[in-house]
Amino acid sequence: MNKVVEETVKNMMQPGERTREDYIGEDGLLYCGQCHEPKEAYFNQEKIGVLGIKKHPRECECRRQKRKEEEQYREQQRHEAVVRELKEHCFSDRSMKEWTFENDKGLSENTVLAKLYVKDWETMKAENTGYLFWGAVGTGKSFLAGCIANALLEQEIEVRMNNFAEVLNDLSANFSEKNTYMKNLCRVPLLILDDFGMERGTEYGLEQIYAVIDGRYRSGKPLIATTNLTLQELKNPQDTAHARIYDRLLEMCVPVQFKGESFRKHTAQEKLGRMQKRVKEEMRQMRQTKERERSCRLAVDIEGLAAMLSCGQMTARKIAEDAGARITIGRRVLYSVQKVEKYLEAIAE
Repeated sequence: MNKVVEETVKNMMQPGERTREDYIGEDGLLYCGQCHEPKEAYFNQEKIGVLGIKKHPRECECRRQKRKEEEQYREQQRHEAVVRELKEHCFSDRSMKEWTFENDKGLSENTVLAKLYVKDWETMKAENTGYLFWGAVGTGKSFLAGCIANALLEQEIEVRMNNFAEVLNDLSANFSEKNTYMKNLCRVPLLILDDFGMERGTEYGLEQIYAVIDGRYRSGKPLIATTNLTLQELKNPQDTAHARIYDRLLEMCVPVQFKGESFRKHTAQEKLGRMQKRVKEEMRQMRQTKERERSCRLAVDIEGLAAMLSCGQMTARKIAEDAGARITIGRRVLYSVQKVEKYLEAIAE
């Protein structure tokens, strides 16, 4: 065997770290003193003849677990660094980083719809489906758009969320990196245009923003926009320049009203129909989950009741029966915490 190769193999075959608890088993192998798995293994006869070494190190359960934890830690560190950088490029306002579903206390169709967009991102992307959040000021359009952005960023999907007025000003200005700026708006997997409105756009600016929207349409990349304009205003533009932009926008995006109804049949009925079914199913599942969580908080089994009352199970069962707290669900017997507490308060008076 080549000396360099031989030396490399020998270095690889050095035994792993040995602790005080480790021991040599009857088979002559080193065993871990904690999990009692071998830290070594024998080569087969053929390899022994080639390498001149009988044993090689192996991972015991302890070492495997430690390695997995180290790998998970490194992966978590990598993930956090990537997401942090993506968010820096996504938002111009740092407060938007806190616009998350976890910080949304509401349970509305619009919230469910926003969560579905993230959940079905691959389908939305493949079908080039976006949202047009429209409605009065202060109804949460920008917040839910930010929730979508943050949720996708956590999946390491690049998103850009820009204020529309800033984009329009940038595109109307004459600066050397405008082409790169345009390409970035068209390149990113999801673009969110916040506070969309064209009333102050110059003719040149309108042409540029149409180029961005049309570029995303042609490249199959979705767009989400929020606007204070009404759907009527979007469908009845003031001139041809606005009409081109609004028509393309309505073709790409499902309109979602942020007042009362979340869906309106202003785009392809098939796409809206599928989405409405998904929302209803998602809301049904969320309600069921909340009911299960509520049941778990309001009722306990006999062991839980005994632990709560700090007494034996026989005593706990007697108190529960006297309180009329027994709940039978199929073969399972639970006890109402509220009835037990009321009963104890009553007899303590």
